[in-house]
Amino acid sequence: MRMSQLFFQTLREVPADAEIVSHQLMLRASLMRQLAAGIFDYMPLGLRVKHKCENIMRAEMDAIGGQEVVLPVVHPAEVWQRSNRWYEIGSDLMRMKDRSDRDMVLAMTHEEVMADLVQQVVSSYRQLPFILYQIQTKFRDEPRPRAGMIRVREFTMKDAYTFDLDGEGLDAVYPQFYQAYFNIFRRCGLDVIAVESDVGMMGGTMAHEFMALTPIGEDTLLLCDACGYKANRQVAEFRKPAPSEEEALSLEEVYTPDVNTIAKLAEFLDIPESKTAKAVFMVAEMADDKGDPREQFVFAVVRGDMELNETKLTNAIKARRLRPARAEEIQAIGAEAGYGSPIGIDRAQTLLIVDDLVAAAPNLVAGANKAGYHFRNVNYGRDYEADIVTDLVAAGEGDACPVCGRPLHAVRGVEVGNIFKLGTKYSEAMGAYYLDENGERKPIVMGSYGIGTGRLMACVIEEHNDEFGIKWPITIAPYQVMIVGLGTAKQPDVIEATERIYAELTAAGIETLYDDRDERAGVKFNDADLLGIPLRLTVGGRGLKSGQLELKLRRDGSQYDIPTNDVVAALKRIIAEEEALIRATLAEETLA
Repeated sequence: MRMSQLFFQTLREVPADAEIVSHQLMLRASLMRQLAAGIFDYMPLGLRVKHKCENIMRAEMDAIGGQEVVLPVVHPAEVWQRSNRWYEIGSDLMRMKDRSDRDMVLAMTHEEVMADLVQQVVSSYRQLPFILYQIQTKFRDEPRPRAGMIRVREFTMKDAYTFDLDGEGLDAVYPQFYQAYFNIFRRCGLDVIAVESDVGMMGGTMAHEFMALTPIGEDTLLLCDACGYKANRQVAEFRKPAPSEEEALSLEEVYTPDVNTIAKLAEFLDIPESKTAKAVFMVAEMADDKGDPREQFVFAVVRGDMELNETKLTNAIKARRLRPARAEEIQAIGAEAGYGSPIGIDRAQTLLIVDDLVAAAPNLVAGANKAGYHFRNVNYGRDYEADIVTDLVAAGEGDACPVCGRPLHAVRGVEVGNIFKLGTKYSEAMGAYYLDENGERKPIVMGSYGIGTGRLMACVIEEHNDEFGIKWPITIAPYQVMIVGLGTAKQPDVIEATERIYAELTAAGIETLYDDRDERAGVKFNDADLLGIPLRLTVGGRGLKSGQLELKLRRDGSQYDIPTNDVVAALKRIIAEEEALIRATLAEETLA
């Protein structure tokens, strides 16, 4: 491709609304342009990268037996109603009506329609197992799109689905996807880790997220360097300290004027925050017996020095979503904000959930549900009891690993892929059953596996850049080689030689971008660095006279002289070496 014909425009200045490096560089290098909040156009250079990422995905999916399909982006609401997600998902799901006033949905994922497709085809155990995948547009009406391609509304996803006879079949195929995902990311030049994660709205029994470690990440991950434990903070566990052994003392009300926070309480009574119980008031949206939404007041109790993990709470009570309780709702159950306690509340209106450490800790200080007063020596079992006692708190930096007890450390990450063991949730909802060898009707067991292409591209740029621009890995670069022609109208021999070299490289199948513009050398070199093409070949009069051309590797800035009369062979060798570096990162992975 000649740059004089390429549809692009590089930007010298950083766009004011682009906060992170990948967003800045994707705009400056003319990979994309924004149409609306969280909605982007792909430019020719960006689309070439996108296609290369997706072709790597196809290769790895095909290698484990995947078959590619394409399903619609617009779905009738009925399929989402049958799975109940029409009711469970809020405004993130884009709902609309067609001309006949039928409810429709813009797909944010495809579990329902995949299961519906399969139920139309599969009837016997002899047709199982198999894998279907697609690379398709999705739409999620994010309330706060941010960071370019990191959090968008419209996006492309590779989503795959496995269909098995039973849980054993799913258990067998799940590690194949685990390995395939590592292969995909490493072939794209991205280093990732896999962590245990929450199944969220997808449902199922197990999930892993593939995380690119970066300070821009929205997720906090807890890692143990000693034993390899890795988990998203949403589900991370930790070894809690053993409560002190004390005899239960008598309940005592104490006057605590204007002491309405844990920090103030600990200071006022001269006790550690670990000797207090923290009240957290929430309202959960639950499903009634018919599946219709209802609200439930939830009172969670955690130790004062710890933080409630809302994901753990949501999962413990099987809520659709949570929101903070309002002052009048707190008062309605007989509690007092800032002085809340599980003692004396209206239990008929309240779902009381207590962290297991609080239940085991003696003589804590908790609110008295009366402004200006707290109770000393609050003990679970004697003074109050819960509907559920479970782990409710968030793990953090320095907490003890649940496996080996060594300190965990926290890092930030961006989720670039996820895999789920779905089980039979969607197959049962959509009627995807089969007859086994005994003629018994059974639901197909499913798994779901996704990668967002745009986010993958952004994370690669976050990892591979410098102050001059992008440094694309050879496997997904828009072009392998960029020719910078320095010939002018006064140097027709240089222009002729450059044209000849461009023709030779193109004929040899080397993906080549030729900067034939009538621009200064500095402009061309700056654009070459910004675009991040892995190999830059400079053709000028001085080099042609000496029979040598300058080749620069964008990856590390190293430069080589290659003979003019052997340029194709030299470039093929260097391209092969760069590809070998990528292949060297591939390794067998054990499921975490």
